[in-house]
Amino acid sequence: MTGGGAKIDSGDLDLLAQRLSQSVRGRVERSLPLARHTTYKLGGAAELYLEPADETDLVRAAEVVEESGVPRDRLPVLTLGRGSNIVISDDGWPGLVIRLGAGFSSIEGVAGDRGVIAAGASTTLPLLANWAARRSLTGLEWGVGVPGSVGGAVRMNAGAHGRDMAAALVEASVFDFNAGVVAKRPQRDLGLAYRTSNLIETEIVTRARLRLAPDREPSIRARMEAYRKHRAETQPGALQNAGSTFKNPEGDSAGRLVEAAGLKGFTVGAARVSELHANFFMAGEGATAQDVHDLVHEVQARVLAATGIELQPEVRFAGRFDQAFAGERR
Repeated sequence: MTGGGAKIDSGDLDLLAQRLSQSVRGRVERSLPLARHTTYKLGGAAELYLEPADETDLVRAAEVVEESGVPRDRLPVLTLGRGSNIVISDDGWPGLVIRLGAGFSSIEGVAGDRGVIAAGASTTLPLLANWAARRSLTGLEWGVGVPGSVGGAVRMNAGAHGRDMAAALVEASVFDFNAGVVAKRPQRDLGLAYRTSNLIETEIVTRARLRLAPDREPSIRARMEAYRKHRAETQPGALQNAGSTFKNPEGDSAGRLVEAAGLKGFTVGAARVSELHANFFMAGEGATAQDVHDLVHEVQARVLAATGIELQPEVRFAGRFDQAFAGERR
């Protein structure tokens, strides 16, 4: 992923930030460091950062950008959730970063249908899974160990243990930043497939409606505990990583292919392939976002050479990266 067209100049960004600050109730910042908002803890700053208070703020922010006259191709937009499947460039993001905050974290039942719930996009998946379990509703147990948000989970159709968001999602409220409107989109219109959807970067999930099934809470809790245990035994913990690096090819496992290519423990700079699970890439002390980028692409190339299978990254790269292979840089 790159930053788009010609970079907007600093003076225009200062003026836009001032106008946004005067027009919205949420947080507006210039040159906000993004590393702390990602699980890799890497990357530079957002030229312009917006944390809207609610959907009304989002609509107003889009109006302000439109009124400013800044060409869309000079203000690339990046939506940032929990930062659990993204690597931000060391140079940062050259436009606007939108991150939904506490105003998008509500969870509530839908009147008249006990199995349907509505959750804000910034709600964490573990919180949502536990909320449902307390109400004896099944279908989200897989999310108990996934460090993402509802919005990000819809965008990438996140899942684990044979389940995903598509199985429970009824519809999503999506804000189109370019059009400045929020619309409800049924699940069938989102193009959900394995770790993907048809949502583009300027389309921001603000809320999701999910249909769950009744079950006994002890049974739900037992599954959640089994998933937690499996994760602890087979995957790295809270070290700097972004979860699964590559999508699993049909009928196979990305981790198995990386391991079969002899790449467990393989390093580029201070980034390395986990010795515990070969589809997890870790950022050690002193690592850069470029190290992670190069490690991913070097492993991809070596697995292709060894097996004929081209692994597709699940992790996203945002901003400018040197596209030379890691092997050429060492």
